[in-house]
Amino acid sequence: MTSQRAALAAAGAHLAALGLSPGSSGNLSVREGDRVCITPTGTDLSRIDPDALSVLDLDGALVSGPRPSKEFPLHTAFYQRDAEARAVVHLHSRQATGASCLEPWSDKSALPPLTPYFVMRVGQTPLLPYAPPGDREQAERMRALPFPFRAALLQNHGPVVTGTSVRAAVETVVELEETAALLLSLGTRTARLLTAEEARELARRYESPWGD
Repeated sequence: MTSQRAALAAAGAHLAALGLSPGSSGNLSVREGDRVCITPTGTDLSRIDPDALSVLDLDGALVSGPRPSKEFPLHTAFYQRDAEARAVVHLHSRQATGASCLEPWSDKSALPPLTPYFVMRVGQTPLLPYAPPGDREQAERMRALPFPFRAALLQNHGPVVTGTSVRAAVETVVELEETAALLLSLGTRTARLLTAEEARELARRYESPWGD
């Protein structure tokens, strides 16, 4: 068992304890060189066995272990588009899934710049048009988007995020969930958003993708 796989199991337990992974929903992965270790299909994130992960190559072919989550194309798409990606988290968390059912704020971000922390820790978060779970074409569309991002919302489905470590991916998805909760709590009231200049300065200072 590698430290990366142990970190993945700990992350799953943490996300489940936060209530962000109802039932056996959601899937996590880590990249180890030219291999992707991903939770098997039907895995309860609170009980990930780090020694029983599915191992894929970067094209998604099963190398060893049990059948992977059907969402594996999303994971390999992120690894293919971002050489620095080392972990991917996909959840069906309530608030982010709720936000995925709304019209997007812009072409590049489903959510607006409500707080500095959303811009700093998450950045622009495109909304990918609805497709059935596990759809390879949706994953390919995400891979081919021509602007930087480390989080996306799948329409009527939920969030998927990446990070340079398991911890970074977990922090991103938690901040995304909090921002979605804030957006939904505002309802139809007009919110004061960060100005374009404020958001650009934060993105520059924290090297976060925003507006590119």
